[in-house]
Amino acid sequence: MKKPPSGLIIRNVSKRYANGVQALHDVSLNIPPGMYGLLGPNGAGKSTLMRTLATLQEPDSGQLLLGDIDVVHQKDALRQTLGYLPQEFGVYPKASAEELLDYFAVLKGITNRTARRETTEALLRQTNLWDKRKQKLGGYSGGMKQRFGVAVALLGNPQLLIVDEPTAGLDPAERVRFLNLLSELGENSVVILSTHIVADVAELCTNMAIINQGRILLEAEPLEAVAALQGRIWRRLIDKQALPALQQEHQIISAKLLSGRTLVHVYSPDQPGPGFEAAEPDLEDVYFSALAGCFGPAIEQQQTEAAGL
Repeated sequence: MKKPPSGLIIRNVSKRYANGVQALHDVSLNIPPGMYGLLGPNGAGKSTLMRTLATLQEPDSGQLLLGDIDVVHQKDALRQTLGYLPQEFGVYPKASAEELLDYFAVLKGITNRTARRETTEALLRQTNLWDKRKQKLGGYSGGMKQRFGVAVALLGNPQLLIVDEPTAGLDPAERVRFLNLLSELGENSVVILSTHIVADVAELCTNMAIINQGRILLEAEPLEAVAALQGRIWRRLIDKQALPALQQEHQIISAKLLSGRTLVHVYSPDQPGPGFEAAEPDLEDVYFSALAGCFGPAIEQQQTEAAGL
């Protein structure tokens, strides 16, 4: 009987760099098997947490557990079941995908030639690179290189797969192909998708957390988080020059250009004033509400209403 995949527990993890930057502040998360989104702006602490989970650096304090494995004190055990696709990684441009994947398979401990050939073929087919397996990696597109990175990360059937900002810089077609690949990977392991792109999490993840300035602002299921904002997001189309005055009056969580004007989204439990209409919330509203500090009150009010108080 196949052992069920283990979840990941992060308890009170903090990290301060030598330059004085406090990258993580007492971070705690419970990450079940499946696709998990870690969402936050650039510099929020996402990559610091991913590097710590990948045993590339140690936390100053706290505990990280993958099933029975203590990540900090059993690094070799964790690395045997880890797949890691960092934000930036290099390839040997003159090597083919088949050659380099075979080389990495040896490093992963797959020394039997037949088993290695079967493994590399299966992974290249899974990542839709089999037809390009003889092509030099220097001629691969950005999306093809990312898919090759996933093939390398999947060697050894890891229990923990970390992908850090995987769709940054991909064109729309490559992004769709890459997300389709990731969506297939969450059945047998913990897959952490670290990104600042809200749409990636919305399309892929059944659980998520939002991080900013090294602190967890929200941990929730995306659909439940969106539901918590029902009736609390309002929109209005304004001229750009009216934005500063409106910011003084209302809790604006986002503003973006639309047909030469500015579309603002406001967080408010009640209709905020003339000209505003109710907006159907989405995960982008959840993200900006959390960054603005609005989400805690929304959850509290929802819980109060559910309790009939």
